[in-house]
Amino acid sequence: MNEIEELKSRIQKIKAKKMESGDELLMALHAAQELFNNSIPIEAAETISELLKVKMNRVYELATFYSMYSTRPRGKHLIRFCESLPCHVVGGKEVVKTLKTILGVEVGETTDDGLFTLETSSCLGLCGVGPVMMIDGEAYGNLTSERVKEIIDSYRGEKR
Repeated sequence: MNEIEELKSRIQKIKAKKMESGDELLMALHAAQELFNNSIPIEAAETISELLKVKMNRVYELATFYSMYSTRPRGKHLIRFCESLPCHVVGGKEVVKTLKTILGVEVGETTDDGLFTLETSSCLGLCGVGPVMMIDGEAYGNLTSERVKEIIDSYRGEKR
């Protein structure tokens, strides 16, 4: 089954749960992003629009409003680094510099191998253990440049 057929199947299951239409749309966007490597391509958005009977501009509006969604291809692993003041004052600037160097990308870019996309967040809600980053929703705190290297290496080797 290709990704579009799988998306159709997942949307039917979402519809069967009898949720509010807004909740259905958000769940469908999550499903699409899961199937299409952390992004929502136009064909997935069109499928969502058609099956949920929602205008395409509404699908696009939500897909571009929430930072958890992306209409641009992203890496297999999404790294979000906290750039808030509490993280910044405890070494966040050095840690993000290390991330950029190790990955060879700037914020908003994806590594050439398609493994990582680096993004920032205004706050990850873990100020007590800053600096902090999340990779695919898993939080890592009390970061140092050395610890960042170890974490990235573990994802490269998929031995977490």
